[in-house]
Amino acid sequence: MKEAPLNFWSLYSHGFARIAACTGHTVIADPHANAEAVLRQARGCADEGVAVAVFPELGLTGYSIEDLLLQDALLDQVEAALETVVAGSAELLPVLVVGAPLRHRNRIYNCAVLVHRGRVLGVVPKSYPPNYREFYERRQIADGHDERGGTIRVAGAEVPFGVDLLFAAEDVPGLVLHTEICEDMWVPVPPSAEAALAGATVLVNLSGSPITVGRAEDRKLLCRSASSRCLAAYVYAAAGLGESTTDLSWDGQTMIYENGVLLAESDRFPLGDQYAVADVDLDLLRQERQRMGTFDDNRRAHAARTGGFRTVSFELDPPLTDLGLRRRVERFPFVPADPERLALDCYEAYNIQVAGLQQRLAAIGGPKVVIGVSGGLDSTHALIVAARAMDRAGRPRSDILAFTLPGFATSDHTKDNAHKLMRALGVTAAELDITPTARLMLQEIGHPFASGEPVYDVTFENVQAGLRTDYLFRLANQRGGIVLGTGDLSELALGWSTYGVGDQMSHYNVNSGVPKTLIQHLIRWVVSSGQFDDETGKILAAILDTEISPELVPGEEMQSTESKIGPYALHDFTLFQVLRYGFRPSKIAFLAWHAWHDPDAGAWPTGFPEAKRVAYDLAEIRHWLEVFCRRFFAFSQFKRSAMPNGPKVSAGGSLSPRGDWRAPSDGNARAWLSDLDRFDFDSAAAGR
Repeated sequence: MKEAPLNFWSLYSHGFARIAACTGHTVIADPHANAEAVLRQARGCADEGVAVAVFPELGLTGYSIEDLLLQDALLDQVEAALETVVAGSAELLPVLVVGAPLRHRNRIYNCAVLVHRGRVLGVVPKSYPPNYREFYERRQIADGHDERGGTIRVAGAEVPFGVDLLFAAEDVPGLVLHTEICEDMWVPVPPSAEAALAGATVLVNLSGSPITVGRAEDRKLLCRSASSRCLAAYVYAAAGLGESTTDLSWDGQTMIYENGVLLAESDRFPLGDQYAVADVDLDLLRQERQRMGTFDDNRRAHAARTGGFRTVSFELDPPLTDLGLRRRVERFPFVPADPERLALDCYEAYNIQVAGLQQRLAAIGGPKVVIGVSGGLDSTHALIVAARAMDRAGRPRSDILAFTLPGFATSDHTKDNAHKLMRALGVTAAELDITPTARLMLQEIGHPFASGEPVYDVTFENVQAGLRTDYLFRLANQRGGIVLGTGDLSELALGWSTYGVGDQMSHYNVNSGVPKTLIQHLIRWVVSSGQFDDETGKILAAILDTEISPELVPGEEMQSTESKIGPYALHDFTLFQVLRYGFRPSKIAFLAWHAWHDPDAGAWPTGFPEAKRVAYDLAEIRHWLEVFCRRFFAFSQFKRSAMPNGPKVSAGGSLSPRGDWRAPSDGNARAWLSDLDRFDFDSAAAGR
């Protein structure tokens, strides 16, 4: 296999493969016209950098020709038309997966023929021709489910034939194809399931399925399910206009799923050529299979079947140029842009937190809840979770002992919001000024600030953060409560917390599974869904407009967390890719650029403020990626190794050492920083 040079802007440099599901106008019983149509679409796919183009079942003849499938004159034309396709593919990029009836031994087989750069790679017969309701295939077509290990002569060559074939690209790691045909997808154990266990990552289905009311949704259900269960891409291409309408009609449905997610689909009932195109993430599929050990356990359980698959290798020779990226990349992977999905996520996340806290309180005898309320987003959200937990448990909200603990830099705005919220919720509220104690501690340890010097170092900050936590723990001791933590998932990732006697510690942390970028949307959902009264909703809306700040350093300008450690939008983007998929930083940079380089491209989550709809260029993305890698891998694990209990909220993962993330406290970031160095980002940025 030749070693290809890396181009940062090429999707093929980052573990993607471009796939197309094609449909068009079939000419009944005219293989040469249909072969020209295949090549016409294939040339268009090649121009777009497509690696695999899938066409409908029996596309060279039409699916609906019934007994014409047994006519020698037609079958002779099929073989000649296949030679036309093979010859026409010689200079084209994609692997073409074409449907054709072929004679073999004493029968006719409904086949998928895989053609690439002037040769037939192999032929796969349909395993399960249907013979029920409107289908009558077994009258003409042989059952191919037991065809394994054989060959067939086609287009002047003896090529592999059977349902046991995988087609692997030597120069595109992870691109391994398997083909099944229409009905094969509808049986309890589809051929693609065994093929996925044997190593196939891209499962393709050539379909002649006629359309009836509701069938399109059934197909989507099966395709989505297959892609999810098999941790694979599933590519479906159905026959459309031109098929015989003697008793049926056809809709030309095409779709591409990846691990349960719909990447692309085309309009149904098209008038002419049409294809759905998507960039399948082969790294994602490989990572999912590595993480989900039961996938390989299942392979071993079925090794007698999966171990017998044959692999046909080929070189794709993909273009290593900038082809863009044909898939949706969420700016906020923890926060879907789809309004319905976001509302459901917020409902589930909020209630996961509420139910977790309710259970913990019940399990330890129903103590009171002690919480520090700053007027910022995190403590606000923890407080409204606690209020709802008390409501669900039938307890008075006065059992929540809420304290605002102003320090040297606490603003009147945030303190006022904290008091308003505590009053509106009806909790037991108090203010405890920590500045006298902080001055005493700074004086006793000999800190320059105690002598009047404006030294605002980490010690100055942590004295305040530590005292707040110390007071809360002692108040909990005194008043029969537990300290409710407020720090979020993003702060845990970056180590942005004061260890031990500080905001890293609590008795139970309801926010530990919630990323910073989701918090605001959860609060917004709490308001819009009427979880509390209108007055509380107005206060929550005001808090949403507050700058994210620890408020520890005095000064004319409010201290900004993001100006120090970087934008949470980018850090949460990176966190999701690292935690959920284990992606390389260079790939994350590629994805982040496509998600963030243009504020006008793609959808934003519902309610996201227009003024904050910013863009990030490649230099910024690379810089903050390096900051993330250093903080996440080399600096902050010791804090996570000792984190309190708290519920996992997002499918993106949690950082609990007892849950999703087990890592050494004595790690380093060298491997991740080295990966960033594989690409010359300055040249890449200049080359756009």
